[in-house]
Amino acid sequence: PRLMAEMIQSDWKKIGVTANIVTYEWGEYIRRAINGEHDTLLIGAVSNIPDPDNWLRIFSSDTARNGHNYSKWSNVLFDDLIQRAPQTLDITKRIQLYTQAQSIFKREQPSTPIAYMTDYSAINRHVIGFKINPLGPAVFRGVSLNTAY
Repeated sequence: PRLMAEMIQSDWKKIGVTANIVTYEWGEYIRRAINGEHDTLLIGAVSNIPDPDNWLRIFSSDTARNGHNYSKWSNVLFDDLIQRAPQTLDITKRIQLYTQAQSIFKREQPSTPIAYMTDYSAINRHVIGFKINPLGPAVFRGVSLNTAY
């Protein structure tokens, strides 16, 4: 996080924005974030659920009121779209609703995603058929050893 903050600080300096990096113990950092005691903050999140609702709901007005939308951003149309999207079974309609919500998010930019986690797994060259499970635990169905080595 410190290196990322320094990189952002350096980039902002190039466009005339002065930023002071301040750090706190984790509990204090979160307390201040929930209370909105920041101009900007750097925070990470990891998810094992590959669904847009998992990420977009973080920015709902409800989470802004309850403390987990650290930007305190609120948009009624965005809220409506992310409320309706998970309630429809029509995948095409669901995609349309989430695309509209993401368009609002992009336009108003309450948060700037910087990086996404990549999963890696060390595999012995004798192992064949192993695939990383994006939902968490390793699944060994279809995995075997190539004894030809």
